[in-house]
This record gives sequence, structure tokens and C-alpha cells, in this order.
Amino acid sequence: MTTIPVTTWSLEQTSPGDLLPAAAPEGDVRIARAEVPSPEFSRFLYASVGGDIRWTDRLGWPYARWSEHLGRPGVETWVAYERGTPAGYVELEPQDDGVVEIVYFGLVPAFRGRGIGGHLLSYGAARAWDLAERWPGLPGTERVWLHTCSKDGPHAMANYQRRGFTLFDTKVEEETLRAAPGPWPGAYPA
Repeated sequence: MTTIPVTTWSLEQTSPGDLLPAAAPEGDVRIARAEVPSPEFSRFLYASVGGDIRWTDRLGWPYARWSEHLGRPGVETWVAYERGTPAGYVELEPQDDGVVEIVYFGLVPAFRGRGIGGHLLSYGAARAWDLAERWPGLPGTERVWLHTCSKDGPHAMANYQRRGFTLFDTKVEEETLRAAPGPWPGAYPA
């Protein structure tokens, strides 16, 4: 079994004023919330965005676990569409004491490098800051955080920093190297 060192960086914003929005990309790009919890759609987004960068932790989740997770108050999925086609997503999850984590964020490989990612991250971070407005009973957001790692795309860290996220923790751990699953076996070149 082959292992590789994986560096994980945790970044945060501690005020809505920290957000530095990206310009909206040209063309027909829109962002909409998936308001109906759908395990099928969420798993499609997860596998399509993370397949080539080895997102594997949720691939084994059964339908019931997806449904339970997506049904939690405050968990939101915001999807970027280009001309009606899903291009990427951001998933928000409230935690304790007014903290919101951007749990997943990314683009389907065919949509990377076109300015959609900065716009989607800006939009997702703004929605993390105003999450309590859509979910009565949740505390107001005091902090938004996320993590990225050395397996993510080469522009991920720079995008987070350009949006106003600052580094607060770094960890290096050995991880078992797994084949990139893609949205289906063999979808991406190895």
C-alpha cells in the first residue's frame, strides 16, 4: 500500500468585510441554491467535482446518510451553472457558536480555468455570512472557514487567499494513495 504526504491548510474569515469578491465571469453563468435535499444530485456533484482530485470520503455513504446530512438545518448546496449545465458547487455546514464551514467547493474539470471558481467561492462565502437569515434559530455567522490540501487543484490556495481567507493552521499527514475515481470508473486519465 503506497502512502503520500498530504498537507492540509485551514483558512478563515472572521468578518464579512474580509470577503474580497471576484468579478462575475462572462457568459451565461448563474448560481442557485439546491433547495430540495437530493442525495442523488449531491453525490453527482461530489463525484464529478472531486473525482480527479481523489475526494473519496463520501463515496461509500449510503443514501440514508446523504439524506440525513443534507436535511440538517443550515446545510446548503449552491450550484454554479453555465448555460444550464452544472459547473461546480459549494456546500455550507453550520457548526457551533456561529461558525460556518465551507465543507466542499470546486468545479467540474471541464469548467476550470474560466473564472467561474472565484465567482462561485465569493458567492458561497457571502452565503455563509448570511446563512442565519435563511435559517431562523441559527446564530449569526461569526466566522467562516475551510480547508484545502495538496491534492486539490494548483490554483485552490491562491483563489482562497484572493477572496480574503487567511491561513490559521497547517498539518501534514500520510495518506493512502488511491486511484482517482472520477464520476465513474475511468472517467479521467490517471
